[in-house]
Amino acid sequence: MDDLTLGIDIGTSALKAIVASADGTVIARRRIPNRLGLPTSERMEHDARRAWRLAPRRVLRDLNRLGVPEPRAICVAGMVPSLAAVDARGIPVSPGLLYGDTRGALPPEVSSLPMGRAPELLRQLTASEPGAAGYWPVQAVANRSLGGPGAIDVTTAIAMSPLFDGAGWDLSICAKAGCLPDALPEVAGLAEPIAKVGQAILASGIVDTLAEQIVAGAVEVGDVLVICGTTLVIWVVSNEWREVPGLWTVPHTTQGRTLIGGASNAGGLFLDWAMKFTGTAPGVTSPASIPVWAPYPRGERTPFHDTARRASLIGLELSHDRPQVRRAAFEAAGFVVRQHIDLSGVTARRVVATGGGTTRPEWLQALADCTGLPVDVSLVPECGALGAAYIARMAAGLESSLDGANDWARVGHRVEPDADWVGHASRRYDMFQRLVAVQGIRPEIA
Repeated sequence: MDDLTLGIDIGTSALKAIVASADGTVIARRRIPNRLGLPTSERMEHDARRAWRLAPRRVLRDLNRLGVPEPRAICVAGMVPSLAAVDARGIPVSPGLLYGDTRGALPPEVSSLPMGRAPELLRQLTASEPGAAGYWPVQAVANRSLGGPGAIDVTTAIAMSPLFDGAGWDLSICAKAGCLPDALPEVAGLAEPIAKVGQAILASGIVDTLAEQIVAGAVEVGDVLVICGTTLVIWVVSNEWREVPGLWTVPHTTQGRTLIGGASNAGGLFLDWAMKFTGTAPGVTSPASIPVWAPYPRGERTPFHDTARRASLIGLELSHDRPQVRRAAFEAAGFVVRQHIDLSGVTARRVVATGGGTTRPEWLQALADCTGLPVDVSLVPECGALGAAYIARMAAGLESSLDGANDWARVGHRVEPDADWVGHASRRYDMFQRLVAVQGIRPEIA
């Protein structure tokens, strides 16, 4: 057991940690909830001291207390973009601002990518904490807390573009934000060792969604990776590079493949909010009469890039009750996935579902019914932490490339579409399309 590695994924709602063996078998896991601050619809914050600094250290203590052998290497995955002001010791002195913080957001025609948020987050922090020693994302704060430098990997840096220009921190953007480039973290290569934590090697880090992707097994054309987290992330696997208005196109880690898709606010954040109105209502037996949600209580990311959108519920009847409204919320998340598939132009063959939401059967069934596709559910919901554990193996020299990561992909079970629901859900999808006016996407936001 001397080849164990530890992956830590600091997400929006929780920190997830996985200790994995050489073949990807989970030896131990840990989950620490994060308190998400949403004081207004424009703000989205973490207590960065607690969630980014103390929680990773707590994981090491807890695993040691459980008698888990010390890992050979550690890697931290995290959300992008994120940013907090830190002091000279790397301790946060401000809230951790997250990707969903839209204060100062640029209009869609100016900034259509989430990467555009990083300079705006930096401007907020330099204004509120002008004397801070640095401005670091979650990966840098966690790496420093574990005993390494305040460094990040290059994929995390790229996700902060245009603040990062591919070679370094952009001097002109830093100047406009009111700081020097040396206030931002060091940038290392993906899977590059940056320190030792006890006897364990500390890797530079990784973007959480990339960590999920490398071990999910969505590699064939027509596979649709759906990360059922606080944010709903959809990646359709294609064999060509094609720009789609409103969506993002990024390289796949498998040669000859690309990913077309994006991130939506119709994930766990929306569903948990909607469930406040419905409670733990029992299941719905009739598929014919369900209302339709526009699932945007705090705006939408892809394909609209519109922070001003808000939720609405149409088609309500006196006969509707809480279970039907609850089902409508889960269908809305499924409709968003279908919307991204349709816009991608790729013929989908199956959904590969990962993330904490895969523990909610009604989400998975609605996803199958609304897309008409079988849903292969990852055996390990915490794929972000599992992928980080694989990157840790690369940092320790136990793997030479990402090629072996797909061997860690395992399907726990398959959820088939319910034939009694698919046709009704398809008609509601047409209503959803009219409600959200997807036909009105403007080409200039591609």
